[in-house]
Amino acid sequence: MSKASKTDWDRLAKLDDKDIDTTDIPELDEDFFRRAELRVPVKQAVTIRLDADVLEWFKGQGAGYQTRINQLLRQYMQAQQSQNSRR
Repeated sequence: MSKASKTDWDRLAKLDDKDIDTTDIPELDEDFFRRAELRVPVKQAVTIRLDADVLEWFKGQGAGYQTRINQLLRQYMQAQQSQNSRR
């Protein structure tokens, strides 16, 4: 189970960008972006059997439904890895 965040997200969402204190975050300069590397995970085509209603729901969310399914599976995987590493 995930730990509840102590961040007041509602209050933060109402702030203007200029009102958010970012003094503890270094600014990303041109050198950072010049050295940055884009790393895209390798995708592998698979065949997976899903319940029809599950697939219909994801497709109903619009384009990119396969990416969203992958993101959801990744979050589950990471949660399980995190949980297993605490044991």
